[in-house]
Amino acid sequence: QVQLAESGGGLVQAGDSLNVSCIVYGRALSDYAMGWFRQAPGKEREFVASNTLTDTVHYSDSVKGRFTISRDNAKNTGYLQMNALQPEDTAVYYCTADGSSYCTGHGCNEAEDFDYWGRGTQVTVSS
Repeated sequence: QVQLAESGGGLVQAGDSLNVSCIVYGRALSDYAMGWFRQAPGKEREFVASNTLTDTVHYSDSVKGRFTISRDNAKNTGYLQMNALQPEDTAVYYCTADGSSYCTGHGCNEAEDFDYWGRGTQVTVSS
C-alpha cells in the first residue's frame, strides 16, 4: 500500500518562497511518476506540476518559471519549491504518484491519471 504525506505548508507573504515536501511510504519513489495539484476554496482541483522517472517535467502556465518540482529517490521524497508566491497561489496542495508506464514515461497532468494521493498541506499567501 502506497501512502503519501505532505508537509511544509504555511502562511507567507506575497513574494515569499516556500518548499513543500511529500514523503512516500510503502514503495520506492523511484518506481513512480510524481505530481502536485492544488485546490483553492470554491474551485476545482488543478494541475500544478509533474515529473517522470527521467525527470521530464511539466508545469501549469500559472506557475511556470516560479515553481520547481524535484525528487530525491534516496529519501523517498518529492518536493515543490515555490518562489514569488502570490495570493492566488493560496490553496491546499496535494502530492500524487502513479506507476503506470504512461505517467512514468510521458508525464501526466490530469488528476484521474494518478492513483495515489496525499491528504494535502495548506499554503496561504497574504497580500
